[in-house]
Amino acid sequence: MGPGGIATIIASCGLLIIAVAISYVVIRVGRFIDEAKVSLKSLTDETAPLIEEVHTTVSLVNGPLKSLNRITKNAEDLSDKVNDATHSFLSKNGSAVKVAGALLSAASAKKARAKKKAE
Repeated sequence: MGPGGIATIIASCGLLIIAVAISYVVIRVGRFIDEAKVSLKSLTDETAPLIEEVHTTVSLVNGPLKSLNRITKNAEDLSDKVNDATHSFLSKNGSAVKVAGALLSAASAKKARAKKKAE
């Protein structure tokens, strides 16, 4: 056996080691993919009912929110009407507002005098 035969044996042993290493890596990657597949299946099976429950919860919450929206809309309409009524009253009856202001001033002055007499 000459030097070429020894080199061939060394090269074939090296290739055998490389082939064993590659097959080991392929087997490990295959197992990893199988585990990932099982984990993804488990996650999907658990997530679907959870999403359904969230959908049900959101639907149940939306019902009262719609009625609350109607209530706030009615309150907004009422406050707009009161605002319009007071604005029109103030613009049309300026003298009535002045008289009301004078009456309030007189009432508060009377209370102040009564309080001073009591002391």
